[in-house]
Amino acid sequence: MSVYLHGLSTCVPPHALPQDEVARRAHEILGPRFKGFDRLAPVFETSGVKMRYSVAPFDWFESAGGWTDRNARYMDGAADLYVDAARQALDDAGWRAEQVDILVTVSSTGIATPTLEAQAKSRMGFRDDALRVPLFGLGCAGGVSGLNVARELAHANPSAKVLLVVVETCTLSFRKARPKKADIIATILFGDGAAAAALSSEESGVRVDRGASKTWDDTLPIMGWEVDEDGLAVVFDRSIPDFVTEEMRAATDAACAQMGLERDMLGRVVAHPGGAKVVDALEASLGLGGGSLDIERDILRDYGNMSAPTVLFVLDRVLKRGDAEGTGRPLLACALGPGFSAAFAPVHVA
Repeated sequence: MSVYLHGLSTCVPPHALPQDEVARRAHEILGPRFKGFDRLAPVFETSGVKMRYSVAPFDWFESAGGWTDRNARYMDGAADLYVDAARQALDDAGWRAEQVDILVTVSSTGIATPTLEAQAKSRMGFRDDALRVPLFGLGCAGGVSGLNVARELAHANPSAKVLLVVVETCTLSFRKARPKKADIIATILFGDGAAAAALSSEESGVRVDRGASKTWDDTLPIMGWEVDEDGLAVVFDRSIPDFVTEEMRAATDAACAQMGLERDMLGRVVAHPGGAKVVDALEASLGLGGGSLDIERDILRDYGNMSAPTVLFVLDRVLKRGDAEGTGRPLLACALGPGFSAAFAPVHVA
């Protein structure tokens, strides 16, 4: 039995963060607190990011508090993003909320208990007996990993309608008290956003096949969160681009073999654009032509790194552009995340 994509949506919160204004305010707030700020400041211009969006207005970043303040912003902003993305995906699929049998929610940038799909239940109109599957801690790999989990649940439940919603509010990790280099890079790259996908075994023009994953040994410090009194602080190891260059080809080949594919059978790689250097590294490692990941760079430019939903923004734009229509060659969605890990999902377009 196959699983198909019926609806796909993306959305961002209301507060726009133009990169030039972010750079100016970061210089005022972080410059006096981080002695290496001037050395990193040019990265605001070379990062490939021009615009991002946040659940918080600019003024919040000057007075950002600790856990209570940050998580309250997450609860409100993430719930609104959840509802917007879910409604749009259901509209795209032609489904009603009460028809959804399984709710898969991916989010790693705040703590919500009850989880976001429960927070949104009354606004959405989900059934009381819908199966809830919240996934936390997947980070940037969460978009593809969540798609794989939703696909497996739809495959195991042939009559089920499955709704995947991926929500991240990365900008709330902004640190000003004692910022580290990784915090400055996060300030340069991070944005907020959400994406949703509706899947079932009913046939449509886009099929999602069984995916694959890879977790490397002895790589826990490469990416993740540190937790302290102020909330979540990002961990970005400087080795990530080099690691991708050295390791991604073999990991992709192994994943393709597991999925019954070969890399030269692929029509296009649909990658999570974690940063400009990571996109360059993916092209080099996978032997793609320079500039092949053009949509990835466009999404990074327009929205920044939103963590988990970002790859679904890329997929949405690739499908709308029709890169794979009628070619018979599958797309390969892929993303890297904490673990250190990679997730892969083949997407076939009729």
